Order: sequence, then structure tokens, then C-alpha cells
Amino acid sequence: MRVFVTGASGVIGTRLVPQLIEAGYEVTGTFNSPASAERLRTLGGNPVMVDLLNAGAVRKAVLETEPEAIVHEATALANAKWGRDVDKTMAKTNELRTKGTDALLAAAREAGVRRFVVQSALWYRFAREGGAIKTEDGPLDPTPPRHAQQTVAAMNHLEQAVSGFGGIALRYGGLYGAANDELALSVRKRQFPIVGDGGGIFSFIHVEDAVAATVLALEHEGPAIYNIADDEPAPVREWLPVLAQVLGAKPPRRFPTGLARLVAGEAPVVLITEGRGASNAKAKRELGWTLRYPSWREGFAAAYAPGAASTSEPLSPALP
Repeated sequence: MRVFVTGASGVIGTRLVPQLIEAGYEVTGTFNSPASAERLRTLGGNPVMVDLLNAGAVRKAVLETEPEAIVHEATALANAKWGRDVDKTMAKTNELRTKGTDALLAAAREAGVRRFVVQSALWYRFAREGGAIKTEDGPLDPTPPRHAQQTVAAMNHLEQAVSGFGGIALRYGGLYGAANDELALSVRKRQFPIVGDGGGIFSFIHVEDAVAATVLALEHEGPAIYNIADDEPAPVREWLPVLAQVLGAKPPRRFPTGLARLVAGEAPVVLITEGRGASNAKAKRELGWTLRYPSWREGFAAAYAPGAASTSEPLSPALP
């Protein structure tokens, strides 16, 4: 199968391309720089430069490469600076998930592409009521926090558009897996506090497990939406001290909710205090997905413990 991979030089893409090639796929991947193009060639892919926000350029690239499947992994999160305004940080990525997705889907229809797999995310998705762990059928948050509403709307658009095409949306949990990623850096600097009772539930996923799920999704028919997360959703008050200990950092600071809202803004505080976790049962059952790191406990140790074997490619922040 010929596969067109957007974001092939990114966090997921650089790990996905070699796995697809090993599985027998012929891969064309988009890139952002000459160095990225050379790396894709080294991995065995065919690099192509295309502006995903230019519908004409997208159409030309897809029709010329004649893929049978498209995997849309493009984001604009490299070196992102996270603050109280999540929508500001995510603005370009939101465009890629709306305008970029629409352009790819239009080209896919014209080219007769059979399958379409796209990256979505779990953050800010589920209604903050009821049980702590949600399935894919769980109701979405009708009132996302201020400064995260555009980001949520973009993910909703992406999932609806791709499902309408008959494709598959993968809701990745918090990605981790490189010793120098932003999650580790923020915890080392004690910039990630426990707010209030730290009751917000997080669902993590090691980048290698996310890639494995993506490869499997290409082998399945849609439409479908899958939560791609590990087996142990956990509250901040539980996982954050463990990560600090693994990193050899000081324990995380604690802030009352009101003060944290003044300092950090509503969106991060909602995530840390009210977020809901995700069940991965559907993905494991339907995709036949087996996790290398079933829990963040062993995954954190593998990625962050002194002397741990880890990828050198920096990850975008695991969470906004």
C-alpha cells in the first residue's frame, strides 16, 4: 500500500515512517526543512514539500503520488511556548486540523484514497461530569474552558470530517518518551504544580505505543474514533510526584485553585483539577493493540530514569 504521511518529520512521523516501511508500505512524507527531507530519505521514505494550508498544493501532491492511504500527523508544536492561552499556542495546529484536513480529504476523494487516519487528542475533550474514565462514546465537553475553545472546536471539526469520509481518528493521550521533552523539563524546573487536590485525570501514552496503534489503524476500516492511551489513567496528585522522583527532581509545588487561576489561567487549571481520563479498551479490542508500556509508571522509568535508553528527538509538550 502506498501511504502519504503528513508531518513525517515530526515526533510521530519520524517513528512512524520506518515502521510503515518495515511493514511493507511505500511511504511519501511531507517535511519542513532540507535536513528533514534528508532524514526521511535515510529512513526510506520519499520526501515531498507541500503547504498543507494550500488546497491546490495539497491536491497536486496527492494526485501525483497516488496514495492508497493518508495518515495526517501534521502539527505546529515544535518549540511551542505554553501559557495561559492554549488557543494562541495551538493556532497554527488548529488550522492544520481544520483547513489542512479539509484540503487533504478533498484531494483524497478525488484521488480515490481508500483509508484516512488522523491525529486527534484527548485533552479538554470529555464532559467534566460523571465517571472519571470515559469511552469514545462519552459526551464531549459542551463548555470548554476559556482560551481552549478554538482548540477543542478544531479537534471536533477534524473528527467529524474524517468520520464522514469513513476514516479513523486517533485521540492520543499525553505523549512522552524522550529524556528532553517539555514534560520532563517543566517537572525538573518545578513549573508543573499540583493545583487544589490535583484531582484531574490524565491519560498518557508512550510515543512508541502511539505509533504502534497508528500502524494498526491503517489495517482497519472506518469510520471509527479510538482513545490511544495506556491502561492507567491517574490523577495529577498521583503521577506527578512519581515523575519528579524518577527525574531526581524536587517534589512538585502545590497551589490553591484560586491562585493558580490568577497565575496560569483557566484552561491549565481545568485540566489539572477537572480533567477526565480515557479508556483504551476499544482500541485494544478492535485494533489488536498491545502496549509496550501499559502504565506510565514503567514508561516514565524507561524514558526518564538516569541511563535510560531514550530517543534523542525532542517531543512537543505532553499537554497544553
